[in-house]
Amino acid sequence: MKKNWVIAIHGGAENQSREDIGEAKEAAYRQGLDNALMAGWHVLEAGGSAVDAVEAAVRSMENNQLFNAGRGGSLAKDESIEFDASIMDGKNMQAGAVSGVKHVKHPITLAKTIMERSKHVLLTSVGAEEFAREQELEMKGDDYFKTEEKIKSLKKAKKKEKDELLKDTVGAVALDMDGNLAAATSTGGLENQYPGRVGDSPIIGSGTYANNEVVAVSCTGDGEGIMRANVAHEVYALMKYKNLSLKEAAKEAMEVYKDRIEGDRNFIAMDPEGNVEFSFETSLMFRACKRNNDPTYLAIWRDEDGNWEKE
Repeated sequence: MKKNWVIAIHGGAENQSREDIGEAKEAAYRQGLDNALMAGWHVLEAGGSAVDAVEAAVRSMENNQLFNAGRGGSLAKDESIEFDASIMDGKNMQAGAVSGVKHVKHPITLAKTIMERSKHVLLTSVGAEEFAREQELEMKGDDYFKTEEKIKSLKKAKKKEKDELLKDTVGAVALDMDGNLAAATSTGGLENQYPGRVGDSPIIGSGTYANNEVVAVSCTGDGEGIMRANVAHEVYALMKYKNLSLKEAAKEAMEVYKDRIEGDRNFIAMDPEGNVEFSFETSLMFRACKRNNDPTYLAIWRDEDGNWEKE
């Protein structure tokens, strides 16, 4: 029986036009997505685990200033940067998460280290940073994260010159050769947020969820709404208990309690066969996917073919 390996990633979902982004920046986004996708794909190709693959893909985006995670994280009201991240192993349903951490270069690696080397699932703030130092993870000063573009963006937001605040998240889901699923999510939070605000990204079942039997999910969008709708677990529950297909569950999860819970909810999801759904209600989602040695599917705009298996 042929062993499949599949990885899908997102770099966030936004309401922007081609004119807003521009050709040069769009090209840079596409290159960043390709770099992240291949970082995870190479792990799978070599027989590595789904957990290691999603970590590698997310780390790549955490290194890229274009994405709202790691170095590209958004600034809070006080110009600080606080990171949230989580990772989940579908094989054993172990998980690790971190919130409100400031100086860790790769929050997703801290989340994975919490999963593997501690008895806890979620560590936050000063305690999370202390654990990162104990584990000798790479730390960076404020200057590494505070880019000029982010400072300018925060000033515009404070003057209410921006209609759309930065609230992106990056994430990945993967299926390895052993049939294991994993999901990972990382974010720099909501631009101009109150210090200490925590979104959906580090909450298992909200922004991230993985179970080998059913699905792996990573979310992006309005964190408060996604948290209240428990979106990642909702996809799981619809598949597990209503026996819906991945496509059907993804569609329904987008609409559950929409009359009471505002905000855009967007996510990528993968089932045990390696089928993938890119679900988003914004004008664009930075996304990419690759199965085995098949051609890469990489897209940004809604009008780009969403059925990546046709690529």
